[in-house]
Amino acid sequence: MTDVVPVPVRQLDPELPLPAYAHPGDAGADLVAATDVELPPGGRALVPTGLAIALPPGYVGLVHPRSGLAARLGVTVLNAPGTVDAGYRGEILVNLINHDREASAKISRGDRIAQLVVQRVARADFQAVAELPGSRRGAGGHGSTGGHAGLISPPPGVGPAGDEDGRGDTVSVNSGGWAQ
Repeated sequence: MTDVVPVPVRQLDPELPLPAYAHPGDAGADLVAATDVELPPGGRALVPTGLAIALPPGYVGLVHPRSGLAARLGVTVLNAPGTVDAGYRGEILVNLINHDREASAKISRGDRIAQLVVQRVARADFQAVAELPGSRRGAGGHGSTGGHAGLISPPPGVGPAGDEDGRGDTVSVNSGGWAQ
């Protein structure tokens, strides 16, 4: 069963709709653009939604891209997912980017531009330790499990940190795309 979480919404622009789910069972509620925006190739913009919300403590709003905008126009949420913390009371702004290299993307007032997913969060109690407990995976990451023909093993001596002390403060990338 899906929890129903009451979320107070302040309509900064009363002519725009409240966030709404397109279909029963959808995880994301649509957010619309409050203004017209033209994104040139590679361009980005913070697009207002005309909405401010008050999430209850213990919840977060995650602003996700709309798959149709990405597939058809090359437009997505730059910082996906964007985070709307429970204590934030300002207008929800969507950070859109046009990844198309040739065509501008026109966003019109009222266009659905993103989806808001509301979910519970756990707060971590971070604790400094000298060593981490072992795991089967270990430190493997960034393609270490394979699964794609383009994932090749890094050259000998090249690691994820890219520097001799392993601190990650010096990174250069070779022609194969690996840190060295």
